[in-house]
Amino acid sequence: MFRFAVKVGLAGSAVYYSKQEGIWEEDTEKVYERYATAMKPHIESLKQQIPLDIPALPSSGELCFVTKHYYNEGVKNTIHFIHRLPCYAGQWAKKGSDAIKQALDGQPAQKSEPAAVPPAAAPVAKK
Repeated sequence: MFRFAVKVGLAGSAVYYSKQEGIWEEDTEKVYERYATAMKPHIESLKQQIPLDIPALPSSGELCFVTKHYYNEGVKNTIHFIHRLPCYAGQWAKKGSDAIKQALDGQPAQKSEPAAVPPAAAPVAKK
């Protein structure tokens, strides 16, 4: 229960903070540019400390295009999965029934003898 409360709190905080920053409004490009300029000095200092080539941040137009493209691909694939769901369900049901039939056919035949009745407990003699 505590883990769930922590997760809900973190998710709620993220949504609240992103709403305050204007990410859910029309000026997302301005927010991106603001964060890119704010991170530029930190990236420069990181480049000086670590001798690796850090790629440049993509422009906001490229980022918007890539985001829209992958979002649209996700929607298309989700709709395709929903469209094919009856076929998938039929295949899964067939596999399940085949597995059950195979498991039942592989079991040894059980005898229909009645279970042995345990002998009645003998009375215990008191000393």
